[in-house]
Amino acid sequence: MFFDSDLLMSALRALTPILLAALGGAICERAGVFNIGLEGMMLLGCFTAVATSWFTGSAWLGVLAAALAAAAYSLILAVGAITLKGDAVVLGIAMNLLAVGLTSFLLRTVFGVQGTFSDPSLNGLPLIGGLSPLAYLSWLAVGIAALLLSRHVWGLRLRGVGESPDAAATLGVSPVKYRYGAVLSSGVLCGLAGAQLALGNVTLFTENMTAGRGWIAVVAVMLGRALPVGVLLAALLFGLAEAVGFRLQGVGLPQQATDAAPYVVTLGALFLSTARRRRRTPSSSGAVS
Repeated sequence: MFFDSDLLMSALRALTPILLAALGGAICERAGVFNIGLEGMMLLGCFTAVATSWFTGSAWLGVLAAALAAAAYSLILAVGAITLKGDAVVLGIAMNLLAVGLTSFLLRTVFGVQGTFSDPSLNGLPLIGGLSPLAYLSWLAVGIAALLLSRHVWGLRLRGVGESPDAAATLGVSPVKYRYGAVLSSGVLCGLAGAQLALGNVTLFTENMTAGRGWIAVVAVMLGRALPVGVLLAALLFGLAEAVGFRLQGVGLPQQATDAAPYVVTLGALFLSTARRRRRTPSSSGAVS
């Protein structure tokens, strides 16, 4: 049977890193910062989680270190885009490229290997019901984010900063502080996403192991309109596509074709979303006239 419980578990495992990173991107979007550096922050989280777990023998210290390292790395975007008024898109792309080169360099420097580091003594995250605790944390984070952004004063102020920073400033709300908080929060969530990918889904580090998942998270933010529940549904779609791709390898399809499944779904979802918005635009303009 093609669709079974194993496929569902595979989809949930694939969902978790995308969902965590996408939630970080959604928080930034609500604050008015377009964060496409999710891929780089997640990749740095992967390496930090593996390196810390290997040196300390604790996967949980690896998770903590990954969150802190990615948060520190996110300061590049925060300082460049918020303080120095630079282009967030250019900074995000630069962060992604830097992370690829930096982690490849550190892999050779720290572990003395190229390509992949894997060791039997490397401790991964424990599994509860076939999933790591970070998977359950990601679902909890969706509820917390939805509650904060819709009901809590912090979330309402964050939305105000994103929609009208000048108006928020006149009410005594600091757009700079809230945007810094949003970017740092996205760094923490991307670090957790990287830890899940490297210590939860597998127990190893390989060069560029995020393989575009950060970019898929950016698309999930767009499709979900930066709403936590919408982001969850979009991430679930991509997680299911990745799981189906793995399943198709078992029936003889080439790996290159099955690896492309999540990205084909991404392009299709973007196409349908754009077409829908274009259909709505003429009708709404006609109603106004």
